Amino acid sequence: MTRKVMIVEDESLIAIDLQFILEDNGYEVVAHAKNGETAIELAHLYRPQLILMDIKMPKLDGLKASKIIEQQFGIPILFISAYSEKELLSYMKQDNVLGYVMKPFSEKNVLPALEVAFHQIEKFDRLNGKLLQAQHQMEKRKVIERAKGLLMQLENISEDQAYKRIRNESMRTQQEMVQIAQQILNTQQVNS
Repeated sequence: MTRKVMIVEDESLIAIDLQFILEDNGYEVVAHAKNGETAIELAHLYRPQLILMDIKMPKLDGLKASKIIEQQFGIPILFISAYSEKELLSYMKQDNVLGYVMKPFSEKNVLPALEVAFHQIEKFDRLNGKLLQAQHQMEKRKVIERAKGLLMQLENISEDQAYKRIRNESMRTQQEMVQIAQQILNTQQVNS
């Protein structure tokens, strides 16, 4: 899987060096911006997995741009900076900031930072996928519970009997239980 990165750096030589390092190591540089305003536009257009962003830039600095990118797109940021660690600490408190690489940089300090950042991104994506799956299962469960409740009320049957009726219809028709439950709910809405 190609890892897509956008570079936001106003100094062309630094951006070119960074692009060579990334591309030589299997990363795909999808865009390059020279200021924060352009970074926001390109983030929207290209949706990179990670943005390497300088902090001090013309028009809109990296900190302000990263906040907007976080709010609008949730794309993680790895700052590139000549600032000292103390000055950077205030920037590191944003949810989408995964760290920073100090200038002047080399392949030896950029690549490990990228690997850690992508590991965190992939970990977050896995957890987010599990969360979405759990939410989807919960939604299915709610539909089935509503259908059971409706059957119990309309036909004066027990919860177990309502569940068995939905399950048996599911097996008979080769449909998921949630589909049968939704049909029961839809039929009641039409008859109301």
